[in-house]
Order: sequence, then C-alpha cells, then structure tokens
Amino acid sequence: MSGLLATFAVIWRLARPYFFAEDRRAGRALLAGAILIELSLVGINVMINQWQARFYNALQDRAWDAFVSELTNFGMLAVAYIVLAAYQTYLQQWLVIRWRSWMTSRYLDQWLAGANHYRMQLRGDAADNPDQRIAEDIKLFAEKAIVLGTRILGAAVSLVSFVVILWALSGDAPLHLFGYEVSIPGYLVWAALIYATIGTMVTHWIGKPLIKLTFEQQRYEADFRFNLVRVRENAEQIALLKGEAAETARLQHRFAFVIANWREIMTRTKRLTMLTASYTQIAVVFPYIVVSPAYFAGKVQLGGLMQTASAFNSVREALSVFIDVYRELATWRAVIARLDGFEAAIAQAKSTTAERPRIEVHDSGDAITIAKLDVQLPDGKPLVSADAIAIAPAESVLVAGPSGTGKSTLFRAIAGIWPFGSGVIGLPAGARVMVMPQQPYFPVASLAAAVSYPDTLERFSAAQIAEAITAVGLPQLVERLDQEAHWNRILSQGEQQRLGIARALLQKPDFLFLDESTASLDEAAEAALYQLLKTRLSATTLVSSGHRAALSGFHERRLTLARDSSGHRLREHAPA
Repeated sequence: MSGLLATFAVIWRLARPYFFAEDRRAGRALLAGAILIELSLVGINVMINQWQARFYNALQDRAWDAFVSELTNFGMLAVAYIVLAAYQTYLQQWLVIRWRSWMTSRYLDQWLAGANHYRMQLRGDAADNPDQRIAEDIKLFAEKAIVLGTRILGAAVSLVSFVVILWALSGDAPLHLFGYEVSIPGYLVWAALIYATIGTMVTHWIGKPLIKLTFEQQRYEADFRFNLVRVRENAEQIALLKGEAAETARLQHRFAFVIANWREIMTRTKRLTMLTASYTQIAVVFPYIVVSPAYFAGKVQLGGLMQTASAFNSVREALSVFIDVYRELATWRAVIARLDGFEAAIAQAKSTTAERPRIEVHDSGDAITIAKLDVQLPDGKPLVSADAIAIAPAESVLVAGPSGTGKSTLFRAIAGIWPFGSGVIGLPAGARVMVMPQQPYFPVASLAAAVSYPDTLERFSAAQIAEAITAVGLPQLVERLDQEAHWNRILSQGEQQRLGIARALLQKPDFLFLDESTASLDEAAEAALYQLLKTRLSATTLVSSGHRAALSGFHERRLTLARDSSGHRLREHAPA
C-alpha cells in the first residue's frame, strides 16, 4: 500500500503542472469531455442491461411487436454508443498531443537550461538516454495516464451502477442450493467480488516482476539504440582502425541484454496470459452457473437470467480492471519511474550551481578577473588554481601548459558551465562570450544555419555568411549554403575548424576563447586565421590555448599552467 501511495504521489507530481499551466483551460476541457463521454457510455451500458431483460422476455413470450420495438431501441443505443466511443478516442488523442507538447517543451527547457545537460553528464547521474525519456517516455506517460485513468474511472462508475442492479436482482433470483432456497442478501454481488478478488491477487502475484522487467527492457533497448547511433556517428574512425569486428562484438554483447531480459518477460507474460485467459473464459459461464438454479426453479424468466448474467459480468469486469490492464500498468509504472528519475537528475544538476563552495561568476568592470580560483574535478580533486589574474579589453592572451593540466576546464569555468570548485570569476556585464572547442559543433541543418548557430539564420544575410566562409579559406562551400547535411560528419577536422572561425567572425563576441581551435590546421593556415581574427575582431578579447610555439607571436601576453602541491597553478609567464 505504501508503494502504491508513493506511485500515486509521483503521478500527481508529474501530471499536475500541465493542468495548472498556460494550456490548462484546453487541457481541462478535453479531460472533462473524455470523462463525460465515459460516464455516458456507462449509462448506455446500464440501459442495454435493462434492454436485455425486455428483449429476451419478448423472445421467450414470442411477442413479435415487443421484439421489433426492442430491436429499434437497441439500434438507437448502439448508434449513440458508437458515436460517443469515436469522439472519446478523438478527444483523448487531442489531449495526449497537447499534454505531450507541453511536457516536451518543459523537459527540454529544464534539461538544456543553464548547461544542465552538461552537468548531468559530469555527475554521472542515472538518467541514462535522455533522448528516450523525452521522445518516448513522455508520450507513453500521457497516453496511458489518459486511457488507463478513463478506463479505471469508468470501471468505478460501472461498479457502483451495476452493484445496485445486481443487488436488486439477487432478491428477484434468490440462491438455490440442493433444492433449497438460501437467503443471502446481495449474494450475486458477493460472488462477483470474491471471484474478482481472487483473480486480482493471483494476477498481481504472478505479474509483479513485469514492472521491473519492463523498466530494464526500456533501458537495454535505449542503450543498444544509442550505441548503434555512436557507430554511425564515428564510422570513419572505426573504418580507419578496422574496428568493425570489435564493434560487432560490443553491439552483440549489449543486444544480449535485450534478448535475455525479453526472455524473462516472455516467461512471465506466458504465465500471466494463461491466468487471465483462464479467468476470462471461466467468467463466460460463471454467472449462469450461479443464477441457473433460480431459473430452473422458475423464480426468474429468461430475460431476468440474461440481465442478471450481464450485470454480474459488468460488476466482475469493473472489479477485474486491474487484471485486464496489468501489463499496461507495468509499462506505465516503468515509464513513471524513468521520468521521475529524469526529473531528479535535472534537479540535482541544478542544485550543483547552488552548492557551497562553488565557482561564482560575477559582473565586473571592463576586464576578465580571476580571484582565489580553485577548479576541481567532480570527485573533488584539485585541478587548476589561479589568483589575481586580469585580462584587459581587446587584449590577446595565450594560456600554455602541457596536456592534461586543465586548460580546457579553466575555459569551461570562465564560461560558467563548470561548477566544481571555488573562487570568483568576473566578466563585464552583458558581455558576449564565445568558447570555441577543438571540435566545433554544427547542427544537422543547412550550411548557412550551421555557421550561424546558435543565432537564427535570419540574423545574417546570405552575403555575410558567404563572405565569412570565403575569408576563412573555404570558397568552395559557398554554393552549398542551402544544402542540409550532417556537417560534423562530412567535413574534415580542418574544414570544421575553419567554419568555427567563420562563426566567430559573424558573431563578433566581446571575448573569444580558442581552445586549441586551430590545432588541425598547418602552421601557415593557422597564422592566416589568427591574422584574420586580429584584423576583423580588433575589439575582441582573444584568449587561446595551444601547444605550438608559433602561437606566442599572435598574443601579447602568456599565462602558463605549472604544477605545484595544489595542482596546476596559472601564473604570468616570465620570459627567460
């Protein structure tokens, strides 16, 4: 019971925000419409139950006029039921897409806001495959919440409605055992309750492991799919290393988890299906067995027998809704657990920025300032320390040091996405900061949109984009501005780095950090690009990291990372 209440609490926490959000009126109206139709369908079922008594009595009495009249009544009820059922599905689907759209936007905002997605990776949180949680789990959550919720509500209303009918019919068709009439008020209700309770308890006992198995299946499937995408993204490196055999073995190993878990699901589903099928088949004749003694004793007509059996089945079905939807509930609970874990991981990533001690980025004057900075790894180990460092506007500074000394992490801290550590970094208020990594990122889009990223394409004219691409030495790409492609995959590393410089020329940031952003180019090309930056972005503060000695000629100052007892300390370079 405690687990059930905890699950309901999570469902409420996940579902509540939408129905109190800006789209709440439409969402509530669609939900109310679906519920109203469900109640109407229950009402029609009650009328059909009453119709059965009249129809079968007309057959037993061979009353032609009554028979024709009841057929007409049934036709009207059937048409109403069909129309309502169709519109209920329509309203449910409409609500699903609106709810899913809102939740997707909310989760995307929370996941991507303030570099949360990056911090979640750094912390190694258990929210694996966020793509699946946003694309698939939200869809399943909304669908099953509406369909299962409506179905369970309908079952509850049906239970109340038909219990009243069945209780009254229990008096009209009293229990007969061995030729004797036994007075048990509402005995048909108790029989349905006992039958459904036994079936529900056995179903839960057999099917409970499906919840965990379904959760694991979704995780294994997503992990396998993610690794297939990784192979596609890194096809060139795998081909150069002739790693096809290793990749095949690795993918087969991950797929083995999919197969093994699926076999567990098969075994458990087979047992559950055998139970539910047996339960459903016995239920076909069970009410007749219970009521037939009263019928053969002449206490009830054929119409009463059929109405009683129908009402009994309606009560049994309402009580057995848990059995009928058990597999769907198992899938839904797995989805709920995944979304709950995803929200927890996002909240934990957000809390990282509020933890103490932490690296704080404050507004400063015109310069970048660093005071008492201690950059740490996520596990708390010291990496970089710096104090009393200032970089003036339009200054060019080279940050040098051996590989692994933390140059890239220092740039991440200045950009405000690395929270681990302590100290204060000052940036001018409203300053535009661009950090360009060694491997630039380009979205799958037109070349013009990829170079304009993260701004929209409308900010720059085609002529501006073409001029920037030509300036960095890629005039042959100008004719492909409107071509949409996966540019990170089809361009060489050097071409990608040139396009990164073109992006900087368009953006014109106040502070530009180049983290070995020209390392794939030869020295002549590197020199030409730095000269281009110095000419075109003369007002931009340029901070670079790299290993080539030639870089010193393009920078006014040099800061060096050297190891001491507290890690790697950033110091002003003292010429020999």
